[in-house]
Amino acid sequence: MNTKYIFVTGGVVSGLGKGITAASLGRLLKNRGYKVTNQKFDPYINVDPGTMSPYEHGEVFVTNDGAETDLDLGHYERFTDENLTKYSSVTTGRIYSEVIERERRGDYLGKTVQVIPHITNAIKEKVYKFENTDVDIVITEIGGTVGDIESLPFLEAIRQIGLERPEHDVIFIHVTLLPYIYGSNELKSKPTQHSVKELQSIGIKPDILVCRAEQDINDSIRNKLALFCNVRKEDVIQNKTVQDLYEVPLMLEKEGLAHRVCEKLELDDKPNNSSWEKMIDNIKTLEDENVCIAIVGKYVKLEDSYLSVVESIKHGGFANGIKVHIEFIDCEEITKENAEDKLKKYSGIIVPGGFGNRGIEGKIVTIEYARENKVPFLGICLGMQMAVVEFARNVLGYEDANSEEFDETTEHPVIHIMEDQIHIAQKGGTMRLGAYPCNILENTVAKKVYGKETISERHRHRFEYNNKYREEMENKGLICSGLSPDGKLVEIVELKNHPYFIGVQFHPEFQSRPDRPHPLFVNLVKNAIKKNK
Repeated sequence: MNTKYIFVTGGVVSGLGKGITAASLGRLLKNRGYKVTNQKFDPYINVDPGTMSPYEHGEVFVTNDGAETDLDLGHYERFTDENLTKYSSVTTGRIYSEVIERERRGDYLGKTVQVIPHITNAIKEKVYKFENTDVDIVITEIGGTVGDIESLPFLEAIRQIGLERPEHDVIFIHVTLLPYIYGSNELKSKPTQHSVKELQSIGIKPDILVCRAEQDINDSIRNKLALFCNVRKEDVIQNKTVQDLYEVPLMLEKEGLAHRVCEKLELDDKPNNSSWEKMIDNIKTLEDENVCIAIVGKYVKLEDSYLSVVESIKHGGFANGIKVHIEFIDCEEITKENAEDKLKKYSGIIVPGGFGNRGIEGKIVTIEYARENKVPFLGICLGMQMAVVEFARNVLGYEDANSEEFDETTEHPVIHIMEDQIHIAQKGGTMRLGAYPCNILENTVAKKVYGKETISERHRHRFEYNNKYREEMENKGLICSGLSPDGKLVEIVELKNHPYFIGVQFHPEFQSRPDRPHPLFVNLVKNAIKKNK
């Protein structure tokens, strides 16, 4: 079968759920037996979001092969349970960088380099990367909204693909808004009409409209949209607001989205959503046992900064049959004097990753509170490193202990850059990025949690545990329970005589799925339930 291509564009306003629509469609097509992959094209000029503040674009999601990508790839992976790659995340910055590099090498043989054909050809190359692979369907989301100057080259590229491929191998889905005007008590179709008109002026005719609306779309509105937007009535799909994010695939199934996609792409339409339906039924019957877990971080003013962590906690709740309450605490507000007042209500604490020294002391105080008060704790990346610093200061007695990231002159750099870091970090210069193996020691909490000897987890960090302190820390009770295969890199630490105190150098949240929760979060929630009783 020819590779099929689905392009998802957005109109009227941003934030309508293009990413969730693309992810949900991926799940529905996978449930029909097709091998699906997702892509995101972002119009910003940054090469990737790796250097962007989380307040700008939410979390940076990392793939197995070490690509720093947009958070929408997290949605794609959680919904489809397919591991994506660097080819799934494309930005204007990356495209222009590659084209300029080719021009400098002389690849264009002296030609004038232009947006068309050189930039658009480079974009199309990214889409066609999946030709002659096991992928049946490529779903590509175009970031931004139609009418933005930044996204024009991407729209032009996908217009060309629509002409280059056979008629039944490409479809365009346009996600748009039907605002409800409370004064007149009606949905308004005009913004969608204008958005479709803008798309058609570029040369793209949408095959399906996915309309976000707070009220049901009646036949009158559907007929009007069909007439003025040049689509069939059955291709006007309502995108309703649902109780839980993971219900969206089933809601879109009922609306007929996947069925119409299969008809247009001439695909067999044999859905099997039973396992997803069972999962949603379980989510709807979760017990509320008032278990509250705190995320203590520095980017808490934008919850998307910790999106995968939040979703992973929810997944841990699904596995334990409860709804978990999640609250954010700004680590800059935590001090030794107020730690008990601010933290005593929580049944579990997570200190997530981050960069820079702002709020570090608040994280250390938080970890000390969790350690001394037997509160179930999970430290992720920087959270693990600060757990090591806290232990060195308050148990080993090294008051100036720190990470070299924050104090290059400390006499006790319990976290440092290793001398042979460069040859270790094949994927990211001096930063370890992507999936690395880890061996778990016998008779440890980590072994009980994972239930296996070797794991693979995704990393995004530069600094490492200083092995010079390993023996001393282990003698005092902070055990190194997960190591790189060569034994040089400490990947997991855990505290003896504590119900659940684990720090991990990697980011387990990137591999958690609603129907396959990550065991570190499952066990954090399990121990939080015990703490709450």
